Amino acid sequence: QVQLMESGGGSVQAGGALRLSCVASGNIDDRKCVGWFRQAPGKERETIARIYTPRGITNYADSVKGRFTISQDVTGNTVYLQLNSLETEDTATYYCAARPAPTPFLCTLRHSYTYWGQGTQVTVSS
Repeated sequence: QVQLMESGGGSVQAGGALRLSCVASGNIDDRKCVGWFRQAPGKERETIARIYTPRGITNYADSVKGRFTISQDVTGNTVYLQLNSLETEDTATYYCAARPAPTPFLCTLRHSYTYWGQGTQVTVSS
């Protein structure tokens, strides 16, 4: 059984920063995709960043490129999302998700992520 646990959300003013963590526990393949998604009230879930853990291949949505950074620890079982220069539009519940993946291409299939965390709230005020 694989579990994902997010932490690090909170309330900040515009221009501030937060660091989210996603810790994976259980039996999950070392070759995996880990993605960060967010969903604001009334909006669809958005893929914002992903990483292919064996090789550290990353990808970002245009809306966060240059402001957010996804990274992993040496084990690949903790993935971070550094949120800088936060904007009010970044307010949402942030989720991490993972899936086993023998190739990085599978990380692009946003509906294929198998394991999901419960989410952590990020609120940015003006």
